[in-house]
Amino acid sequence: MSRRSPVALLGELIRIPSVNPEGDPGVQEPGEARLAEFLESYLRSLGAEAWLQPVLPGRPNVVARFPSDRPGKPRLLLAPHTDTVSVAGMTIDPFCGRESEGKIWGRGASDTKGPMAAMLTALTRLRDRLPTLSHEIWFAGLMGEESGQHGAKALAASEQFDFVIAGEPTDLKTVHAHKGSLWITLEAQGKAVHASAPERGENAIYAMSEAIERIRSVVIPQLDQLTHPLLGRTTLSVGTIRGGSKTNIVPDHCEATIDIRLVPGVEPLPIVEMIQMAASGLNLTYQSSKPLYTDPAHPLIRKLSSLGASPVGAPWFCDAAVFSANCMPSVALGPGSIAQAHTADEWISVIELEAGAEFFEKFLLSV
Repeated sequence: MSRRSPVALLGELIRIPSVNPEGDPGVQEPGEARLAEFLESYLRSLGAEAWLQPVLPGRPNVVARFPSDRPGKPRLLLAPHTDTVSVAGMTIDPFCGRESEGKIWGRGASDTKGPMAAMLTALTRLRDRLPTLSHEIWFAGLMGEESGQHGAKALAASEQFDFVIAGEPTDLKTVHAHKGSLWITLEAQGKAVHASAPERGENAIYAMSEAIERIRSVVIPQLDQLTHPLLGRTTLSVGTIRGGSKTNIVPDHCEATIDIRLVPGVEPLPIVEMIQMAASGLNLTYQSSKPLYTDPAHPLIRKLSSLGASPVGAPWFCDAAVFSANCMPSVALGPGSIAQAHTADEWISVIELEAGAEFFEKFLLSV
């Protein structure tokens, strides 16, 4: 197949590991640098001005601006992220990029190298037409979306765009609203003693358990009242809990992490304070990602809708919200389903991928 085939291109993208290093990546050399370098070369071959934007050590964005036949056009950015989640526990070769059973398999096939391949294929097919479009076309491969969104924050701080499409597997629907996230880490400290005399120690797991029970009984009912007409309620889930070192030692440390999904209009700080009150005496740290809301009446959202990408909401978060928070109308859109994202046998169907490439080609020509 030629490089104009999204299937061949996606296979190539998957075979370049770009695992986010946070947590247990499941590879010895995580990070997005190799993929960013590949994309820089590929975009230059299309005639774009392309460069690597340093963000974190060894983890750059790749940014490209395509030629324009006149100055002053509004800027349209296509922005998939380059990082994937961990490959630990996958049941297939995570970097095979093979096609079989009408699917392309491997980490990132759905989230979000599939949408990236669809976008790049459209840009490849239209390379000679891009300068004459009504918008100046930009592309960015953003590092770190899966944790911290540092890539999106760096680009949003350095450039301004008139409309942003974050590449995500949305079943080719226009996600113009999504929840934000608030990730909280709680730490309980205790006193370790021999388990035969537990009364002499302080059990950190007990302290954490009591805090979690207060969060369930006091905080969650309050969060249930924080709702949005499109996205529903604010949710809370305790994701991990780790404590102790050995069965016969009273644990002197316990850590738990909490995932809270915020609807638009809900700020993280009051919820952090609610959690701190419920977990009195425990150490608390947090990081948050903003929710997204872009008016579905925006002309380009209407254009996307006219091409079949109807506006919808989503419970997850992505880089679109970073640009939106910096006064840039943004949506998330791409082929593939979020149901296949982060799975042990991640895949995207060939039909969906090819439809995505055709959709982005039609959209670019329509604007």
